Amino acid sequence: MLRRTFAGVLVGAALAMPITALTAAPATAAAAAVTLTYDDSLAAEFKPQVAQAVSVWNTSVSNVQLVKATAGQRVNIRITADDGWPRANLGPVRPTGTVTVWVGREGVDAGYNAVRIVTHELGHSLGLPDVKPGPCSSLMSGSTGGVSCNSVTPNASEAARVEQSYAGALAATERAGSGVVVTDAAF
Repeated sequence: MLRRTFAGVLVGAALAMPITALTAAPATAAAAAVTLTYDDSLAAEFKPQVAQAVSVWNTSVSNVQLVKATAGQRVNIRITADDGWPRANLGPVRPTGTVTVWVGREGVDAGYNAVRIVTHELGHSLGLPDVKPGPCSSLMSGSTGGVSCNSVTPNASEAARVEQSYAGALAATERAGSGVVVTDAAF
């Protein structure tokens, strides 16, 4: 039987068949990240710090991403400024739930880093408890890191815990949050 290839086609006596390159699909497809929306319309002077804190979380974890809510869109995390101590509802919040973060001016006025405060409080909304006392290298150590602490990034353990909370198909449908408000009395 005479065979020739012509423009990617194998030609034989009774059969013409295109040659196709096949690529194997990955054995397991990565699950899509859970998207949570936030509203900073009541964050007042802290809007730039909210944007920085959101960026920190979005670059530190991949199973959940924070996106600014658009008009009419469901809000999962409401961020507001007030004159009290920083505090937040303890999550993990899910796409069907809503929690609040309060950026308390008392913490900022006491000299604590405003980006660290917002990132720490968002950590509560993502399901992380306080770790006190703790070193500056622990975002969730809050005020025990000291007024001079400017570390705004979750450590590997904190990021891993958030990743675990938002892993898998059930992450989008589990409980909305605990309803507990964590008040960081000394931030």
